Amino acid sequence: MKRLLLSVIYILISIATFGQDSLSNESTIQNDSVAVVKNTKLGTRSLADVTKASGDSAYIKNDYATAIQIYESLLKKGEAAEIYYNLGNCYYKAGDIAKAILNYERALLLQPGNSDIRANLEIARGKTIDKVEPVPELFLLTWIKAVINSMGINSWAILGIIFFILFIVSLYFFFFSKKIFLKKSGFICGSFFLFLTILANIFAFYQKDTLENRSAAIVMSPSVTVRSTPNESGTSLFILHEGSKTTIKDNSMKEWKEIHLEDGKVGWVKSVDIEII
Repeated sequence: MKRLLLSVIYILISIATFGQDSLSNESTIQNDSVAVVKNTKLGTRSLADVTKASGDSAYIKNDYATAIQIYESLLKKGEAAEIYYNLGNCYYKAGDIAKAILNYERALLLQPGNSDIRANLEIARGKTIDKVEPVPELFLLTWIKAVINSMGINSWAILGIIFFILFIVSLYFFFFSKKIFLKKSGFICGSFFLFLTILANIFAFYQKDTLENRSAAIVMSPSVTVRSTPNESGTSLFILHEGSKTTIKDNSMKEWKEIHLEDGKVGWVKSVDIEII
């Protein structure tokens, strides 16, 4: 019995290790707030030396061009949801809706549960020309996606570790308690926490895979002709405008990408006309 217990614990430690790995790999800010901080002077420092506060200062002064330069230079050092969010705000204020949507989408990938990012993204989408109606899907699938996106990788990984610890505690009561009630409670609770541990890690893995293998893209050109084949002689299927979101279906070619829209339409566009989120 003890060997069985040790084997189960070893397997679940391996599962929980994924959660810890997710914690170390997620590029996200410690502070969940997306509010702009207090004003500070930009000064004459080079872009290599600027800080987020410098970008916030430029943003507050409505100097969006400078703020954009600062935020983009900061993103070269590493991704952060707050920087993407503020950069999206800058592009929105500057009237570049496509880049605003692109950066809101990137911020949302890092913090899928952030309601401020999602709200601004929906406002920016409202400014686009194309109104794509998604193909209806099963309610259960929609609900599962909503649950997964209610939190980021860090949160799911932390929950997975907490559930794992509670599972170990439940196992202790099941195997070592002399009272029947505690044994039954330990078994029931242990089964429940085992299920939650696996579920939390699956959700974290799904989000990690989405971050590492990005296939969604935003149309950046004012208008794009989607063709039936990957060449200029292909039949023109439909037109997309800047800010539209697509999914790359075939990424095997360098100059052309096969895309898929939420309404089911499929076609080929030039790589230069879209940018991966």
